[in-house]
Amino acid sequence: MNNSLIQDIRRYVIDNIGAFHQARLYNLNRLKLKKVIAHKNPYLFRAKNADTAEFIVRSIVDAFLSSGEETIFGDWLEGLAIYICHRVYGGRKSSARGVDLEFDKEGCHYLVSIKSGPNWGNSSQIKKLTEEFKSAKITLRTSRHRMNIVAVNGCCYGRDKFPDKGDYFKYCGQDFWAFISGEEDLYTELIEPLAAQAKERNDEFSQQYSRKINLFVREFIDEFCRADGSIDWEKIVVFNSGRR
Repeated sequence: MNNSLIQDIRRYVIDNIGAFHQARLYNLNRLKLKKVIAHKNPYLFRAKNADTAEFIVRSIVDAFLSSGEETIFGDWLEGLAIYICHRVYGGRKSSARGVDLEFDKEGCHYLVSIKSGPNWGNSSQIKKLTEEFKSAKITLRTSRHRMNIVAVNGCCYGRDKFPDKGDYFKYCGQDFWAFISGEEDLYTELIEPLAAQAKERNDEFSQQYSRKINLFVREFIDEFCRADGSIDWEKIVVFNSGRR
C-alpha cells in the first residue's frame, strides 16, 4: 500500500467532504412544499392509506432529499476519483460528451464514464453511453491513431462479474478504485475519512430538517386539509394533475 497516496487521499476527503454536506443543506433549504407535491404521485400516497399531514409531508420530503443526495454524492465521488487518478496516472477531467475522466496507463488511453453504482441506467441510457464512447474514440483517433483507446464504465460501488461488455468494460467497487489508483485495497481505505465532520454536519441538518417539516405540515394543513382536519385528496389530485 502506497502510504503517501493514502494520506493524500484522506486529506482530500477531509478537506472536501464539507461540500457534500453544504449541498445537502442547500437542497433542503430551497425546498417548496407545493413544488414537491407537484412532482409526487398522489395516488400512491392514497393507496398507502396516508391519513396524516405529517406522514405525507415526511414521505415526500424524504423521497425528494434521498434522490437529491444520490446525485450530489455521486458528483462528489466523481471528483474524488478524478483527483486520485490525476495523483497516480496524471488523469484529467474529460471534455468529451459522456466521458468524465481520461488517462494513459500501460500503453492504453482510457475513457471513463463514472457512475455511483452498477444499476445506474435503463437500456436507452446504456445505449446512449455506448454511442458516446464510440464518438469519443473516433474523435481521439484522428489525433492519436496509434494508441489503443479503451472505454470504461466505472462504478463507485457494487459488483459486476462480467466486466467485458463488448464496446466497453465495466469496473465496479473494488475493481474500479484499483483501476484508477493501482491500489487493491483503496476501496476500504475511503470509508473512514468520509466520517469527518459527519456528526456536526448531520446535527445541523437535523435541526433544519425538523424546522422544514414543521413549516410544511402547517402549510399542508392550511392548503390541503378540511376544517375537520381530514385530508382533501381531491384538492391534492387537482393541484397535482389537473389542467392549469
